[in-house]
Amino acid sequence: MIHPSYVELMQVVNEGVEIGEEPVVNSRYSIVLATAKRARQLIDGAEPLSDAPCNKPLSIAVQELYKSQVKIVTDDEN
Repeated sequence: MIHPSYVELMQVVNEGVEIGEEPVVNSRYSIVLATAKRARQLIDGAEPLSDAPCNKPLSIAVQELYKSQVKIVTDDEN
């Protein structure tokens, strides 16, 4: 089993969203895109924000998202 799960990641990312507002992420696809983009940044030399026990870029990206160290920005916020 993958930890954290997609459901847990979606809950963390959508924390603070008011009732009636559009959630930041609606699907697993959004989570996959966000973590893949962060993993590519790490591969390209960005400093990790998390002290994850694993050194794999995707694992680090998932931990950063789960610990709210990175934020998913919607098209409206760009």
